[in-house]
Amino acid sequence: MMTNMSAPKFKEKYRIPSARLKGYDYSSNGAYFITICTANRDCFFGKIENGKMILNGLGQLVQKFWNVIPEQFPFIFLDDMVVMPNHIHGVLWIDNNDAFGVRGAINRVSTKNPTMNSTTGGITGQHNPMFHKNISRVIRWYKGRCTFEINKAYADTNFGWQSRFYDHIIRNKEALNNIRHYILNNPKTLERDSNNKG
Repeated sequence: MMTNMSAPKFKEKYRIPSARLKGYDYSSNGAYFITICTANRDCFFGKIENGKMILNGLGQLVQKFWNVIPEQFPFIFLDDMVVMPNHIHGVLWIDNNDAFGVRGAINRVSTKNPTMNSTTGGITGQHNPMFHKNISRVIRWYKGRCTFEINKAYADTNFGWQSRFYDHIIRNKEALNNIRHYILNNPKTLERDSNNKG
């Protein structure tokens, strides 16, 4: 296989271009399907038994800090999520300015123009720490918090995440329902999961 010599380098290794949708505003209201894998896809979080995920201590921590994301980022609402042995899948909703309403958020998909979002950042403008309401910022915090807490509690595990994460913009209710089904059934279908190592 030929290496793309024009791709930017990271730590002296070639890498593929970003898989993110070019030109899309990832602070737009709507639902996002997120996948985050462990470094080398090592199985840190537990094991599958009889089609059910059995979380170990590390798995319980990554579940815990996913659940507290809305406390750190009030514009985020959680939908279905699963911790797997070497990755997590989950749906996050961005709901700036209560566009959906808290209770309706997980049952709707935004049809709003992606460019129709706030650009002022409130009273402090773009220097407001809450201004950058986007998926990358949320996932960066989540991965960092999990890594810090895991390394503090389990220093001998050499835990780490892959440097990137995968996202998919959920565009309609049918896609949302299909993704929810996939997440909830992921432990039963581990053999078919492309993120399964081995």
